[in-house]
Amino acid sequence: MTLRSISRALGLLFLLLLGACSRTELGARGLRFTAIPDDNTTELAEKFGPVADYLAAELGVPVEYVPTSSYSASVEAFKNGDVQLAWFGGLTGVQARSAVPGARAVAQGTVDPNYKSYFIAHRDAGLERSEDFPMALEGKRFTFGSESSTSGRLMPESFIRRYAGRSPEAFFGTRNHYSGSHDKTALLVQAGTFEAGAINYKTYDRMVESGQVDPEVCSVIWVSPEYADYNWTVHPLVEEWFGTGTIERIRTALVGMRAPELLRAVDREGGLITAENEDFASIRALAEELDFLR
Repeated sequence: MTLRSISRALGLLFLLLLGACSRTELGARGLRFTAIPDDNTTELAEKFGPVADYLAAELGVPVEYVPTSSYSASVEAFKNGDVQLAWFGGLTGVQARSAVPGARAVAQGTVDPNYKSYFIAHRDAGLERSEDFPMALEGKRFTFGSESSTSGRLMPESFIRRYAGRSPEAFFGTRNHYSGSHDKTALLVQAGTFEAGAINYKTYDRMVESGQVDPEVCSVIWVSPEYADYNWTVHPLVEEWFGTGTIERIRTALVGMRAPELLRAVDREGGLITAENEDFASIRALAEELDFLR
């Protein structure tokens, strides 16, 4: 064998070894996912552990749940590729997909195409439940949830603007207040810190059922019109990392979740169905109108 042929053989062997190392690194990289912290973050970490195990078994790659400190942090982690799958609200999903070309909504709860918000109030506020938007909220101490929450901020603000004809600041006579999460909104209103607030209906119903909220003290005064909300969104990086068709494999795995402990993680005991980006077109249009896509 000549020196030239030996050099070519060694070069080829180096490329083969390099490719093998790259594939090994790729397989070890794993899939990381997160969820917007719309409720107690410690409880979320506990609930999403079984989901990580389930997805790892279904997809054949390591899967890790990554907690985030806020809605905006969840979106940033997705935009940066630090997480490749996320359980977003309607607004955060739109924000993430707008920033990442090729990102796709793949699944949602059976309830999510027809979601709603509750407007709640402390009994001392003197507000009664009504079918019509409660104009008596004017001037009350009011809190939204997170600034980027669909059911706790975007949609409630849009309803205030629609029915009251004013911005929330003008209607309540003060700057906007944000509790940070739905459970905190309920507890702040129940404590009387705020006279009223806007909350995800499923969180309120669950907290009443568990005894955390007394409906005689903190009651629902208005139920909003319906809108599209939560969704699982996938980053296009997964196609590059794990092969063509991975997005559809993730969709199939999510829609196939049946075990109660898995569905409880996303508070969707009724199961998951497929979703597409187009399902949230109205949320995107409203987010653009109110300048929420920054």
